[in-house]
Amino acid sequence: MKLNRNFIVHRTEQETILVPAGGAAFSGIIRGNALFGDILVLLEKEISEADLLKGMTEIYDAPAEVLQKDITRVLTELREAGALDE
Repeated sequence: MKLNRNFIVHRTEQETILVPAGGAAFSGIIRGNALFGDILVLLEKEISEADLLKGMTEIYDAPAEVLQKDITRVLTELREAGALDE
């Protein structure tokens, strides 16, 4: 899977914003925290969900189960917005 090229990521120190551009069918914005932003960075290139979890465990000192729950939540939101190419 990979982040759809019709979405733009904007990161600040406090939040990450995902904005549709061009041909995206979704209208609105998706806001998230730093973890959301780190997931989006990993999704800039083709990546499996297992490798996404591996990458997040390298960034965060948290149990894999907790990170997997967060990843699942973010991926669900991205799928609903049409922001993932799978």
